[in-house]
Amino acid sequence: MKKHLIAIAVAAGVSLSASAQQQSVEVLHWWTSGGEAAALNVLKTTLEKQGVKWNDMPVAGGGGEAAMTALRARVTAGDPPTAVQMLGYDIQDWGKQGVVADLNSLASREGWDKVVPGALQRFSKYDGKWIAAPVNVHSTNWVWANKAVLAKAGVASEPKSWDEFIDALGKVQKAGFVGLAHGGQPWQDATLFDGVVLSTGGVDFYRKAFIDLDQGALSSPTMLKVFQRMHQLRGFVDKDFSGRDWNLASGMVISGKAGFQMMGDWAKGEFLKAKQVPGKDFVCFRTPGSQGMVSFNSDQFVMFKVGADKVSAQEKLASDIMAPAFQSAFNVVKGSVPARTDVSDKDFDDCGKKGMKDLAEANQKNTLVGSMAHGHAVPASLKNAFYDVITRHFNGELDDQKAVTALAAAAKG
Repeated sequence: MKKHLIAIAVAAGVSLSASAQQQSVEVLHWWTSGGEAAALNVLKTTLEKQGVKWNDMPVAGGGGEAAMTALRARVTAGDPPTAVQMLGYDIQDWGKQGVVADLNSLASREGWDKVVPGALQRFSKYDGKWIAAPVNVHSTNWVWANKAVLAKAGVASEPKSWDEFIDALGKVQKAGFVGLAHGGQPWQDATLFDGVVLSTGGVDFYRKAFIDLDQGALSSPTMLKVFQRMHQLRGFVDKDFSGRDWNLASGMVISGKAGFQMMGDWAKGEFLKAKQVPGKDFVCFRTPGSQGMVSFNSDQFVMFKVGADKVSAQEKLASDIMAPAFQSAFNVVKGSVPARTDVSDKDFDDCGKKGMKDLAEANQKNTLVGSMAHGHAVPASLKNAFYDVITRHFNGELDDQKAVTALAAAAKG
């Protein structure tokens, strides 16, 4: 009898140990900058309150290329993380591999289909099943500016047109500041390109070029003008831009070294972390000429197939990501807007309220388009081919006309 009780106690101990191990998640992501890390901490804290341990797997390098390399190694080894931050077509590519979890039961219980915009669901689902929980909607055609620098340079108002923007950049540079804070990495060059294409050709041209891959649009005089405008921007970048991380470029604007940065709304997290106030210390506006249009990407956490003992913690993670309270708290810090349409804007600052309003209007007017630069317009292979052309042109290796020709050729690939 004594031996039997000991056996039960040992078995119970093993069971408790296994249970403790169940309540943990391993999350692979690339949110390593100050503002990003602060936003992610909202999710960590939410889970910890439920007794779920967060095992962090950060991979530095915005854009996620390094993260996807790390993920391939883990999946190949048969040891995938619980969840992986992912964008756009990368989600669909992993969906095809048969290694992702099925979240349909959870999504059905919580009514995700009713509150997540269809444009996001296109990437959140694969073969009709939910495989990812969208955290936010970012938009890429934003400009961030230091108000004090603009005042010193004599820029009296927010530039509304491309010509006004170029004039403002020139005034800032003439006053002794860096005109455009930029990091010379392919994804950052392409982020500039997103805004310039929308500004130059409008949303219909953007769709023809980067969603329909229309050769007429890609080879057009309008695309030539886009590259000419990219050439203009290159003249306002400092000599040390090559290889600079995006958040360091944001820091140049925050510290008053530079006047403007063209970057997605994740940049706002850096300004907020530096205790800067929208409207007082910095201003946010759409790339001049692209007002009324929104190019978007959406950070999502793809859930991978895990052992039965880890499913409970994984579902808690997915459920917490989709909770309205978390969507508000996270996006207030991150700079993005919620991936749900039923979240109040009351806790958001001026830039956040503007972002939510812009998104709603663009969704209604059909001027909401997936960002080419951030994997929401074309698959990764084409995106990378476009990156190559855009970066070679920005670095002076291709002239404007050759860049047009190369871009059209890349689309055929």
